[in-house]
Amino acid sequence: MHDIKALRADPAAFDAALARRGLPSAADAILGIDRAHRERKQGIEQRQQQRNALAKAIGESKRKGIPTEREEAEALRIRNEIGEFETEVQAHEQSLRALLATLPNRLDPDVPDGADESANVVLHVHGTPREFPFAPKQHFEIGEALGLMEFGTAAKLAGARFTVLKGALARLERALGQWMITLHTEEHGYTEATVPYLVNDATMYGTGQLPKFAEDLFRTTDGRWLIPTAEVPLTNFVAREILAEAALPLRLTALTPCFRSEAGSAGRDTRGMLRQHQFAKVELVSVTAPGESDAEHERMTRCAERVLTELGLTWRRVLLCAGDTGFGAARTYDLEVWLPGQQAWREISSCSNCRDFQARRMDARFRTAGAKGTEFVHTLNGSGVAVGRALIAVLETLQDESGSVTVPEVLRPWMGGITRISSATA
Repeated sequence: MHDIKALRADPAAFDAALARRGLPSAADAILGIDRAHRERKQGIEQRQQQRNALAKAIGESKRKGIPTEREEAEALRIRNEIGEFETEVQAHEQSLRALLATLPNRLDPDVPDGADESANVVLHVHGTPREFPFAPKQHFEIGEALGLMEFGTAAKLAGARFTVLKGALARLERALGQWMITLHTEEHGYTEATVPYLVNDATMYGTGQLPKFAEDLFRTTDGRWLIPTAEVPLTNFVAREILAEAALPLRLTALTPCFRSEAGSAGRDTRGMLRQHQFAKVELVSVTAPGESDAEHERMTRCAERVLTELGLTWRRVLLCAGDTGFGAARTYDLEVWLPGQQAWREISSCSNCRDFQARRMDARFRTAGAKGTEFVHTLNGSGVAVGRALIAVLETLQDESGSVTVPEVLRPWMGGITRISSATA
């Protein structure tokens, strides 16, 4: 949500911010509703003063035995007018809120311009893509050859964009999630949470999924929504709260299934596990004071990067351009991992600073010790990381010519000491 006071102060800057995202001007429309809203509120206050003065005059006239029919008729007219104005004020508030809710966050000034991912900027590359003495396979070819990755069974059970993992691959996926959540809680200072996988409208609205992205979500028959990421419930922990500054930063993490309809992905990544309706992810969420969010963004991204480094993967950090930055983010780093089977970089984590955008939607604030007023917190979120995509990267990076896969050393304690997944260990 946007600060209407900032928009009033500089509507041209607001429209310029929208233009960076390829969106048309909206300041005039918003300010038109805002002016009508403020005029009606002022009109209500004026008429309330008139009503109060009339009530006093009517009371005095009655005590003196003077007829008050004319004054009472005027008071009724004013009361009716106040009711009409109040109805208009409510309509203006709803219109203003609805319009602002559809507009994305303002980008940080140093976010590069550009319409799509081709304008993203690579900031750092870790490692060198492995050279294979054979043609590396894609993850689904490896998994199917091992007999441990079944798309036909998943399609029979649920339809397209689902996967069944069995045996050692199911255990490897579980090991990845358990190792990541342990790393982030024991070494990176995040507090683990178990959260609902079903949430209400207000929770989805708070983090920006509603109303704009309803078609990308799954909704239940009782009106709840399946979470697309644990960012949604974790961030909303602070909704409608006033935190003490001493409680910040608040760092939360959760390992959950995530559910996405992939409505806009028809025909993309139809083979394999890259784009699924259901997948597991370790999510990182931070809530900070405004002056701390830049440093927290760097810290969070480094936490996600460590996961990839420990797994022995080749990865890079990318600063997203204006056209590729998500709706709620002011600035986003994507972490991309090299997939030898695809011969391509693919996103495996996205770490975003939302500044006060989500906090305004959630009404999440903090108070400095001794201060009378409150300020909106800043919220950040990142993948720490997507478990399925980490599994894909491990399979493709650590495969050998026989079709076996080496288990990363950090995962072996979680795998019962298994060092290699092959047909023999399946």
